Amino acid sequence: MSNIRNIAIIAHVDHGKTTLVDALLRQSLTKMRKEVAAGDLIMDSNDLEKERGITIFSKNASVDWHGTKINIIDTPGHADFGGEVERVLSMADGCLLLVDAKEGPMPQTRFVLRKAIDLGLKIIVVVNKIDKPDARLDWVVDKTFDLFVELGASDELTDFPIVYASAKQGLAGNEQDLSKMTDISPIFEAVMKYIPEPKGDPAASLQMLVSTIGGDNFKGRIATGRVYNGTIKAGQEIMHINRDGVMVKNRLVSLMTYVGLERLDTAEAYAGDLVAISGIPDITIGETIADPANPMALPLLSIEEPTVKMTFCVNDSPFGGKEGQFTTSRQIRERLYKELEQDMALKVEDVTDEDLPGGIGWVVSGRGELHLAILIERMRREGFEFQVSRPQVIEHKVDGKTLVPFERLYVEVPEVHSGKVIERLGSRHGQMLNIYTENSMVFVEYLIPTRGLIGYRNDFMTDTKGLGIMNSIFEKFDKDGQEWKERENGSLVSTETGQTLQYGLMNVQDRGTLFYGPGENVYKGQVVGRNSREDDVFVNVCKEKQLSNMRSRGSGVAEHFDQPVKMDLEDCLEYIGDDELVEVTPKNARIRKRILDESEARRKARGIKSN
Repeated sequence: MSNIRNIAIIAHVDHGKTTLVDALLRQSLTKMRKEVAAGDLIMDSNDLEKERGITIFSKNASVDWHGTKINIIDTPGHADFGGEVERVLSMADGCLLLVDAKEGPMPQTRFVLRKAIDLGLKIIVVVNKIDKPDARLDWVVDKTFDLFVELGASDELTDFPIVYASAKQGLAGNEQDLSKMTDISPIFEAVMKYIPEPKGDPAASLQMLVSTIGGDNFKGRIATGRVYNGTIKAGQEIMHINRDGVMVKNRLVSLMTYVGLERLDTAEAYAGDLVAISGIPDITIGETIADPANPMALPLLSIEEPTVKMTFCVNDSPFGGKEGQFTTSRQIRERLYKELEQDMALKVEDVTDEDLPGGIGWVVSGRGELHLAILIERMRREGFEFQVSRPQVIEHKVDGKTLVPFERLYVEVPEVHSGKVIERLGSRHGQMLNIYTENSMVFVEYLIPTRGLIGYRNDFMTDTKGLGIMNSIFEKFDKDGQEWKERENGSLVSTETGQTLQYGLMNVQDRGTLFYGPGENVYKGQVVGRNSREDDVFVNVCKEKQLSNMRSRGSGVAEHFDQPVKMDLEDCLEYIGDDELVEVTPKNARIRKRILDESEARRKARGIKSN
């Protein structure tokens, strides 16, 4: 156990966690996979992670540093994937807390640091990106210290060691001078000096806590976790204790440990090490593997409640079943419930509703819009086709009061755009907590209902000309006595099924912003644009120009067709209203009305009012 160290890399999104892990792997001469290119981030292997430049799934690796095995856990930085962070911290004895040398502690820094302090982990602060021209190292260290104090850290934790680094260049040092740094080894030295050895007794009865679940085509379900006590051996008989306390005997098919980036079979592993096992078909996250002769369960992992929910249902649009491989309710349901095995922050519930296709659907709850959007994106890439409703906040009933989620919002915008942003957030019932200006940039802190942030990100980017930065993190459930109105703009809805024509689009473009150009297939009831006013307008974008033998001089010369706005999946989820759905297929994301026929929708609306 003295030859093992378990560390997690935690930070706000885009502060350089994965880049630092890559530098540690490369400079420790860890054997790389053949497919890893020289410039790629080794740990961000998922396609979505490469495209977005963020870590979504936690990953394990290990390096050998002068005879000591250092297990490294790379964690997500975005608040919506906090469930992933919470459970993997249970495997670590210490953390490297990365803080950007310019931005300092950010919302997710607060979240992950609070979790690490609650677990009593030893924390090393790494001030990263010191090569930035506008880095302010002393200010960042002071702000980090203030955050430790604010979160109630002990005197021992508050006296944290500091390492300065430029992970991109693979350099680190105990002093702020970049020119004196030669490699990344000061971080390894700090880990060996400050991170404690794993606690536990190799001679005691076996106890292992499962933290992540994966799959393998040959070995089946693979559970990864930490051995807290005892020794675990390949092929041995174990006791599986599930979340309800039910005990079932099983035999391990394989036992693997991390060597570099790979999982390799091993004969045995001891208390303190991180291992992966297979042979238990129904194991899930948070459960215990124990000694059959003396089975003792470890405490279950607690995960914070979801804050946002969406309804999933079968795609019944006119284009339904044409672009997806998996389209039935059985296939969609199986896929959603399979996701629960790997994502503890997600919840799925069967619902029956006559307004849903086939009368059935599934309410999927998660930690935020991005959390659910990533699930939807992964499913569509796997070949699934389905529909989803507008994201809604989850309400809690406590002592007869309705409580809704609130978030702490941090906004950084150029001074010239700050007025518009403050006005918008005020109209969304944001309560300003703090504001200051520095170098022509305005920094504002808000407490705002989660509902006020749904659908705001696009408006924010437009108002700030793409120069603003917005970060939020869940704060609390509280009472919201504000009146909420629907979105400011209605939709342009197609009245015909067919192919869009430039003549029809030209007649419509003055009414608002179009989402489609000429030559694209649309159907009756599909949303083809955003109206400049509050109400919906039904338009014919498939209309063609009638031919005649009369032509006026200069006809058509001054006509100009505006470039349509292309809506990706997240844009669609932010835009839709309560009476709309997003049709998701492997090839497209389309917005549609729940009731496609205009007359039928009006009849139903009149019926609701008459009741």
